[in-house]
Amino acid sequence: MKWSEISIHTTNEAIEPISNILHESGASGVVIEDPKELHKEREDQFGEIYDLNPDDYPDSGVIVKAYLPVNSFLAETVDGIKQEVSNLVSFDIDIGANKVEISEVNEEEWATAWKKYYNPVKISSTFTIVPTWEDYERVSSDELIIELDPGMAFGTGTHPTTVMCIQALERTVKEGDSVIDVGTGSGVLSIAAALLKADKVLSLDLDEVAVRAAKENVELNKVENIVTVQQGNLLDQQQETYEVIVANILAEVILTFTDDAYKLTAEGGTFITSGIIKQKKEMVKDALIQSGFVIEEVLSMEDWVAIIAKKPKE
Repeated sequence: MKWSEISIHTTNEAIEPISNILHESGASGVVIEDPKELHKEREDQFGEIYDLNPDDYPDSGVIVKAYLPVNSFLAETVDGIKQEVSNLVSFDIDIGANKVEISEVNEEEWATAWKKYYNPVKISSTFTIVPTWEDYERVSSDELIIELDPGMAFGTGTHPTTVMCIQALERTVKEGDSVIDVGTGSGVLSIAAALLKADKVLSLDLDEVAVRAAKENVELNKVENIVTVQQGNLLDQQQETYEVIVANILAEVILTFTDDAYKLTAEGGTFITSGIIKQKKEMVKDALIQSGFVIEEVLSMEDWVAIIAKKPKE
């Protein structure tokens, strides 16, 4: 089968929403080319050090690439993607150069070559993300392993927003807690909560592709007795309270349901938000405080922040 590679030159802030647009348009994979990767210092603990070619990266901004099957609807699909990306400016998202290029590739070129860049990665003191095709042995007895196949999901689980959410879950989830994961994507946060001994986890996503991917990853990690994956829009239709609510989505979306999150967070419970570009940190903090939350901690990684907020006990 022939595939078309769509390449979008944009900003770090726009990675998440553009990736979502591409997945919803039927993309069978997303690649992020960020020049910051060239200068990161990495420990070679798991053999994940590779020689990166500077020619593969832009001088500024980032490149988001996706792969679409070549068919009679391709031109229409690409036009729709361009329009949706351009519309992101109405949400006050900086889309940068927004230069779009199309090229044709063979399936074998993208379906397997990228795997050499995805190795086990320790993302916190507790968790290691491991691709399904890797044989990996725990370094310590208390290490928790999350297996992911990014070919069926929304990334490798190592984006800063995801890493900070998992670190925040480590600090807040207690054995027996109930957790709700809003906009679950690959389901990685729900899996992490289950491995942290949450008693019940509800994973919600509006996207059917995400729901299927999350279910597959939940089964892969053998936590389906704890995690329930459902299609749903944010916290609509939810009535039950939870000790922990986590949402790794756009700041603009978080702003729309902070009141709902407050109602559904148990007294003394926690609302973890991420997917927030640094420039919008204060905006989200103000909304959380306005809804009644108390800001407990703000985590920061690269250009992103995550906020841990508490609902006070009455």
